[in-house]
Amino acid sequence: MVSFSSFSQSSVLVKTNSFIRSVYNWMAIGLALTGFTSYYVAHNESAVQLIFGTPGLLIVLVIAELGFVFFLSARIQKIEASTATALFAVYSVLNGITLSFIFLAYTATSIVSTFIICAITFLGCSVYGMITKKDLTSLGGFMMMGLMGIIIASVVNIFLQSSGMQMIISYVGVIVFIGLTAYDTQKLKSMAVTIPDNASGAMIRKGAIMGALTLYLDFINLFIMLLRIFGNSRD
Repeated sequence: MVSFSSFSQSSVLVKTNSFIRSVYNWMAIGLALTGFTSYYVAHNESAVQLIFGTPGLLIVLVIAELGFVFFLSARIQKIEASTATALFAVYSVLNGITLSFIFLAYTATSIVSTFIICAITFLGCSVYGMITKKDLTSLGGFMMMGLMGIIIASVVNIFLQSSGMQMIISYVGVIVFIGLTAYDTQKLKSMAVTIPDNASGAMIRKGAIMGALTLYLDFINLFIMLLRIFGNSRD
């Protein structure tokens, strides 16, 4: 005879797995949109000239991306699920445009090999975040401080143009985003467990979109840091 306790645990497990699967599906869609857009822009001469040849346009696109992230984070509870989904898709495309320089700066072989390394590393960190019994909250806080340090150092290095500092930032960035991937995965797992049984499909969708955005950012930033370390320049 199946106990109520066993049934309840099974129900929570199904709900958690369904939510996490949805998060990863949306993250994969976002990455696919970004990758396709980057490849298309980099191999379209007119698009390259427009984006990288128009003064200030790239900065406007980056500011627009930041605006999308902040808006989604602040307004996710008040907007429609369809709007959140559309904003995530548009953000992924915008990010693809700004990251198209990758195909111009690095060889295709190094991009593919680095992506594979990033995917394996990301998967390992996510699995750890899912199965570990250790509370990663303190790790997450420490990694967030590291992220702030990376941002400040990157801004300073815009003026210094130091290749040595850039490499240090990249190595530290790999450590930071490995930690954040594990922490964010555990946080999403905890959030999935607390989703009410009577939660609407729209509410679950919005939670999945925010989770996908979080992991998407971890993956993209980890990939960029690894590419700076392992990528081979076209020059």
